[in-house]
Amino acid sequence: MEKRILGLDPGLATLGFGAIVCGASERASVLDFGVVKTPANLEIGQRLVILYDDLHTILQQYEPDLVAIEKLFFYRMGNTIAVAQARGVVMLVLAQVGVSPVEFTPAQIKQALTGYGNADKHAVQQAVTRELHLDHIPKPDDAADGLAVALTAWFRR
Repeated sequence: MEKRILGLDPGLATLGFGAIVCGASERASVLDFGVVKTPANLEIGQRLVILYDDLHTILQQYEPDLVAIEKLFFYRMGNTIAVAQARGVVMLVLAQVGVSPVEFTPAQIKQALTGYGNADKHAVQQAVTRELHLDHIPKPDDAADGLAVALTAWFRR
């Protein structure tokens, strides 16, 4: 039985997503990946509306059986507030469509994909490429991160 998993890497400027399908063959393949970008020149409320609307569209398009999201990681206070606001919109949209996401910390994602919780970004991207049998590392980085979150949910099922 096929299972569709949507991985989300929340951000205000860029929200990364990766949609995969996993079948009985114990192999995952890519449905799609990409980003939702919000222009920096817009007011924050307008940027959040873009995230809200585009995430609804993504959920309608891919009809995931499971949604996985990266937990908020505090590294720069100025950026953390904006990411938290974007993440709040993501959680609102998921609640509106009746989806309870699974959440993973950055270290859990790195551990699941590379076997090492402190792996660098390139090692994670290489693991995504290998696991999904892709010809090249997905770009932009936020989209690759969305795929990494989706794969983590698949591995941790």
